Amino acid sequence: MKRWILLLALLAFHAQAEDLLMVRSAQSFPETMLLLQQTIADKGYTLSRVQRVDVGLTKMGYKTDKYRVVFLGKPEEIRRLKRDYPELIPYLPLKISIFAENEQTLLSTVNPEFLGKFYKQPELQATFRRWAADLHEILETVRTRGNR
Repeated sequence: MKRWILLLALLAFHAQAEDLLMVRSAQSFPETMLLLQQTIADKGYTLSRVQRVDVGLTKMGYKTDKYRVVFLGKPEEIRRLKRDYPELIPYLPLKISIFAENEQTLLSTVNPEFLGKFYKQPELQATFRRWAADLHEILETVRTRGNR
């Protein structure tokens, strides 16, 4: 009986983990941030802003000065989606978290295909799949170039 409970718990964790895309880079935070920004541009996306998160974390007692959220998207696509599907506004533009951990850097984002569970329109399903593929490629490029 205990084995089945453990198996079910592991399967539930795996299902939740698929909703998050995460990679680790061996490069320092500044190098990884620069590579991320270049990779975003190379993939045809626009970096709309970089938000510092570390100020709030430091106030809460965390010891990091390198934590950012990078906002990216394709401006015309975002404008169209906001107009046609205003319920998507909280999820736009796409976001990638980047933070230092010792001498390495971690990057993570929510898998956009997760939104497909809530928005069943075929056009949106295709968009979510494309975003997921693009984000996966961006993160993998940063990971592999950063681990050379």
